Amino acid sequence: MEFTTLNNGLKMPMEGFGVFQVADLAVCEQAVLDAIASGYRLIDTAAAYGNEEAVGAAIKKCGVPREELFITTKLWVQDTSYEGAKAAVATSLEKLGLDYIDLYLIHQPMGDYYGAYRAMEEMKKEGTLKAIGVCNFYPHILADFCETVEVKPAVNQVELHPFFQQEDALKLMKEYGVQPQAWGPLAEGSHGIFTDKTLTAIGEKYGKSAAQVVLRWNVQRGVVIIPKSVHKDRMKQNIAIWDFELTAEEMETIAKMDIGHSEIVDHSNPEFVKLLHTMKVHE
Repeated sequence: MEFTTLNNGLKMPMEGFGVFQVADLAVCEQAVLDAIASGYRLIDTAAAYGNEEAVGAAIKKCGVPREELFITTKLWVQDTSYEGAKAAVATSLEKLGLDYIDLYLIHQPMGDYYGAYRAMEEMKKEGTLKAIGVCNFYPHILADFCETVEVKPAVNQVELHPFFQQEDALKLMKEYGVQPQAWGPLAEGSHGIFTDKTLTAIGEKYGKSAAQVVLRWNVQRGVVIIPKSVHKDRMKQNIAIWDFELTAEEMETIAKMDIGHSEIVDHSNPEFVKLLHTMKVHE
């Protein structure tokens, strides 16, 4: 595994395991145990995923020392305020069975995210949160945020895959020292990504699948990835990307696949924003 050093000096694995949409707690716990056994050390969950308890149960059983694990969770829209963030972190710590969180992210740039971040800055100083950051902060939002806050976010987790590459966003993150992290690095299986002729042809040269090529492409751009699977053989395949390197020409070929927009989510749609505000993770 390769690591990146965040802007606060913390080391973070370049590849992790995500548990988005793994709602069944028993399935989630087993998936995290399998992922850790397969070599993953970064586990990415969120209050909104409803499975922090399962992740915590797996951490307790996995046999890997806590300091070798890098645990990420996220603040949901419902709790995006100063007091809300304080309470939400306490809840996440309890559910995960941990006394600190390696990376805590604002899940959406909605609600009072400046107030929430002030609380996160305080908890970082206390050591409860080792690193703090954001998700889904598009360039204009991230620029305003970085120009305003005291502690620059360590990470911005956004949608990044061959069909939505966000090169301008990556340049801005680099300017501010923010580490890009990809959610949906396999485009959630859309665009026939697993059987794409271009990606498959590149993979054949290295004895790798189209999915492995896509994951390798993102890490070579300096992007941390968190692929998800509940199948152990797929988990092992997803992490087996550290023994080959794409050429500049192959990187350029994949760069031409960009369609320039997301087909998974539209954060600029007011109806979507309203919907997220109605979604509650607690009473």
